[in-house]
Amino acid sequence: MSSSEIEYLKAQLATARSEIKNLRQQLSNLQHMHTKEHQNILKLLDDYRCEGCKIKQQQNGHSNKTVRIKHLTKKSSTLNDSPFLQETIVANGDETGVVCQFKPIGVIKTVFNEKRAVPRQASLASALLSRIDISSSTFNNPAHSLEGLENFSHLWIIYYFHRNPNHAKAKVAPPRLGGERVGVFSTRSPHRPCPIGLSLVQLDRVEDNKVFFLGTDMVDGTPVLDIKPYIPQYDVPVNMKEAEFLNSREAPDGEETTLQDKQSAGTSKIQPISAVTVPNWVLNSSSLNVVFNTNAESQLQELQIEKNSIVDVLKADPRSVYLRTKYGSQIYTFRLGEHTVTCKFDDQNTTVTVLQIRDVVNFQEFTGEGASSAE
Repeated sequence: MSSSEIEYLKAQLATARSEIKNLRQQLSNLQHMHTKEHQNILKLLDDYRCEGCKIKQQQNGHSNKTVRIKHLTKKSSTLNDSPFLQETIVANGDETGVVCQFKPIGVIKTVFNEKRAVPRQASLASALLSRIDISSSTFNNPAHSLEGLENFSHLWIIYYFHRNPNHAKAKVAPPRLGGERVGVFSTRSPHRPCPIGLSLVQLDRVEDNKVFFLGTDMVDGTPVLDIKPYIPQYDVPVNMKEAEFLNSREAPDGEETTLQDKQSAGTSKIQPISAVTVPNWVLNSSSLNVVFNTNAESQLQELQIEKNSIVDVLKADPRSVYLRTKYGSQIYTFRLGEHTVTCKFDDQNTTVTVLQIRDVVNFQEFTGEGASSAE
């Protein structure tokens, strides 16, 4: 055997060892995800109470204020039907007790079928198009509730973290702090005692009872509690001189103008508040360099996938603190709509390389086809 053949075999062996190492990392990641799901199921089973037990627990005064959010039924998986959600707030400290019930106005449809790799903020995935389907059970004609919304450029979406159980811990560990814990109310963490989300998104268009928007940080099927237009005059902290405020007329709802128009009209001079501050760990965010290998580039063209939709997800590093600190540079796989993306993180060079993009295999349909062919 010649020396060149020996070197070739050594290179092949090194490649095989590298692939085995990557497979081991993937298995470890899957085992970690399985353990977390198992713990969540055990917690749900442990916390489950029948309606009679819940009423007795509330009457016995086990808590001064209890918040319970639960799925009662899920009528259908079609786009026009949304899961029926009921939120009950019971204040035992009040003699009469207060009960508030909320039914979602609709459901959000996104490319994220699972929580894995969902952007932590909507602005981090500004190229991803999603939509809200307003339920026909909320209004007789849901399209009427959206009239005039097309005049705004941005929206606030208030929704329920239906995939996250109630989190009663007072401190959480934001990813940017690398495991350090801070008070839950000083973070945007979805793990909260009342799992309600708030996202600022850009309106794309309104069609019938559907609202299309850019900027996605929700899982597919998320129940929507409310939609509100973003109005800079109200939502951006400003200082306004008292005299100029008295001489100006506040625009009623539906008659708002842009800040630039208001300033050019001379009705008021709006200045940003200099005292608006945020912690340094919020500002100190790093962006990863996302590259695609030759195989992934060709698959992008073949599957006709928008490249920026993958870049937006990966450049903000969607990995959890646990995965990033325990395994470091690793193979990472996530689902984006009907496609699965596989990539490799290089933490030392702050780079992530997309290795493969493929269609999701529907094993249920595959099994059904196999059963029918066997018959």
